[in-house]
Order: sequence, then structure tokens, then C-alpha cells
Amino acid sequence: MSQNGSHAHAPKAYFIVFIALMFFTALTVWAAFQHLGVWNTPVALAIAVTKALLVATIFMHLKDSPRLTVLVVLASILWLAFLIVITVSDYATRAWLPIYPR
Repeated sequence: MSQNGSHAHAPKAYFIVFIALMFFTALTVWAAFQHLGVWNTPVALAIAVTKALLVATIFMHLKDSPRLTVLVVLASILWLAFLIVITVSDYATRAWLPIYPR
């Protein structure tokens, strides 16, 4: 870490991440036109998570951040996962409710 508090990476790192993001964008477009059956959503989400990790670690300087910042990011991801699980479990179990005739 530099003394003025900035976390500047070498331009080469930014260029490599840019090329990787362009590759994953092209991969997303290619996967969108493929018939993968039930694997369409998991493949798209895996590509999106990979791109988000690249952006967070390099462009948001998470790799060089203090541990507390990393902990906050991980806690927010855990909270988002919790909200998604609760929402999906509510939606998935609605059919379990008994239907009473009126």
C-alpha cells in the first residue's frame, strides 16, 4: 500500500482484467444462444459471479483493502444469500399450504 492511501494497480493488471471481462461477456452471449436446458441459469450466474469477483478484487481494490473491508463485503454477500434463500423458500413452499373450500 502506498503512503498516500491509494491502491493503484499497474495498467497491465487493468488491461488483463478488461480482456477477461470482455471474454466472459462474449461467453455470456454465446451461452445465451445455446440450449443448455436446466443449466442455462447456473451457467449464466457462474459467469456473472466470476465477472463480479474480477471487478470487486481489481477495480474496487478489494484485494488490497484492510481485512475489515473484506469482512464487510463478505457479510453483505452472506446477507444477500440469506434474503434470496428466504424468498425462494417462501415461494417454493406455497404449494404446501392446504386449500380450504369456501
